[in-house]
Amino acid sequence: MRAAVYQGPGEIAVEEVPKPDIESPDDAVIRVTHTAVCGSDLWFYRGDSDREAGSRVGHEPMGIVEEVGDDVTSVAPGDRVIAPFAISCGECEFCRQGLYTSCVEDESWGSEANGGGQGEYVKCPFADGTLVRVPDRYADDEDVLESLLPLTDVMGTGHHAAVSAGVGEGDTAVVVGDGAVGLCGVLAAQRLGAERIIAMGHHEDRLELAAEFGATDTISARGDDAIERARDLTHGGANHVMECVGAASAMDSAIAIARPGGTVGYVGVPYGVEDGGLDVFTMFSDNITIRGGVAPVRAYAEELMADVLQGTLDPSPIFTKTVDLDGVPEGYAAMDDREAIKVLVKA
Repeated sequence: MRAAVYQGPGEIAVEEVPKPDIESPDDAVIRVTHTAVCGSDLWFYRGDSDREAGSRVGHEPMGIVEEVGDDVTSVAPGDRVIAPFAISCGECEFCRQGLYTSCVEDESWGSEANGGGQGEYVKCPFADGTLVRVPDRYADDEDVLESLLPLTDVMGTGHHAAVSAGVGEGDTAVVVGDGAVGLCGVLAAQRLGAERIIAMGHHEDRLELAAEFGATDTISARGDDAIERARDLTHGGANHVMECVGAASAMDSAIAIARPGGTVGYVGVPYGVEDGGLDVFTMFSDNITIRGGVAPVRAYAEELMADVLQGTLDPSPIFTKTVDLDGVPEGYAAMDDREAIKVLVKA
């Protein structure tokens, strides 16, 4: 089979690799029909995080079940499934709490045994705890499938930011970040009933999409000017702030924008934050709560899927470039150059 492989900073190649096989009775092998390049993939692509050369990449697969182990009961060969970015057993204490990303089994995409999501096939351990079956009537509806694919990561992650920030009916929410997660955070805040949604970012085209997704205000200023603008719009700060970037500057901005007693929901992978530290004094003096972390998207999959299938949620416009498997290296380059918000990969 063919799969995208990391060769070093700035280098992704599509190579022939061994196809994964059923190894345990709870495994499933999936033929990948749709996947994506994630903003978090750019960390290793840029050399900002460590990754072993020769490892397979991608963590957002959707496809058709080809084979299952003897103990798998929730899916069968021929079923259309989406696979969240985190593999989960569904049975440990953390999975039972809905914290699937802390599963004790510690399995992930990208290993030689499981394969990466940007390849022709993957093996999913703990298939019953991980995979989400798409109803048969939608299994070949391309528009629906492209709307469902973001549930493997960015839509669930944006939703986790909104939930962590405590967004609810009639609230004002500020979304820091105009990448795919931030844009999905706008959708999530609207879905949860926010009356006012302020989207902050640096790219006018993305902020235009944020407005289409339900943002009532947008801010394209940078640094202190952006913070001042957000505080002006919210008359001194927002009770609900969503940090969807992962940079130290974004977290500092989110804390500065939070109203005393407010909550920051953070889901951006926090590269660089540990070097600059957090403004703990402001959090302490203003009683600001920080909640969030790596999003347990499996916990949200069914409810978000229900909205997609009934036509009230559509995150697919975040895909602004489509490639085939051979085009994955081009997709990484496009996202690295900010020429695409998120790249869709179709078999």
